[in-house]
Amino acid sequence: MRSAQHKAAWILVLPAVTTLLVVVLVPIGYGFYLSLTSYNPVERGGPRFHGLDGYQAVLASGEFWKAILVTVEYAAGTLVIAVPAALALALLVNGRFPGVSLFRAVLYLPRVVPLVAVSMIWLWLYSREGLFNYLLDLVGLPPVDFLTDGDTALPSLILMRAWKALGGSTIIFLAGLQQIPNSLLEAAAVDGCGRWRTLRHVTLPLLVPITTYVVVVDLIYLAQSFSEIYILTSGGPLSSTTVVNMMIYKEAFEHYRLGNASAMAFLLFGLIFGLAYLSIRTLSKGGRR
Repeated sequence: MRSAQHKAAWILVLPAVTTLLVVVLVPIGYGFYLSLTSYNPVERGGPRFHGLDGYQAVLASGEFWKAILVTVEYAAGTLVIAVPAALALALLVNGRFPGVSLFRAVLYLPRVVPLVAVSMIWLWLYSREGLFNYLLDLVGLPPVDFLTDGDTALPSLILMRAWKALGGSTIIFLAGLQQIPNSLLEAAAVDGCGRWRTLRHVTLPLLVPITTYVVVVDLIYLAQSFSEIYILTSGGPLSSTTVVNMMIYKEAFEHYRLGNASAMAFLLFGLIFGLAYLSIRTLSKGGRR
């Protein structure tokens, strides 16, 4: 009987295991093999194995470390804006007032709209003839080259990406707020805690797991950003918005150095893993205080 159950279980699991193997694990393994080779598909011949030379070349590149710095600045800047703003909006819509359901739906809209479409809209907003420069002109200020000035390009991207992340994070925080037992909030009120002290000593500590999830998941997505940067700035001006994923794209599809591009991809994985682990440890320590 048990043998028949095991066979039935394996038959049911086999399609998922096969898909995981073919679609995920085999490409990852082949990508790691390519990272240990020198391979240009334009040239004749296949990959030439050279061990860790590709990783050493990438780590010795100043451009790669600059891309790492830009990636960290982009992800951190977006999180600093999006996470507190999402929490504030979640606290706002956690109450009951006329139209709250519609307000929640509107807040979630940026999450639903594809990132490419959002990028095209913000490309117009940031243009010389766009809304932002029109508003500056109304108050008598000169136009700003948001995406072509090295001082404003990265902050402009951060603002757009924070707006895009706001809706989804707000809904997750709202779900966390609604799971907090009312008895704890009532007990805090009986003890004489005002709204601020209740928020600081009751609500925020209970939201640490939700906050950790929001930060880590958004961090993983942000560290892999590509499409919005490709559309808005293409990594310019002067590489001021070239994140690691953009550099991988250029290395693979403009310079045809697939070995180095694969090495960069695995180094990016290490960066994402390290940042996610650091975020989890930091937020967990904050929640235990």
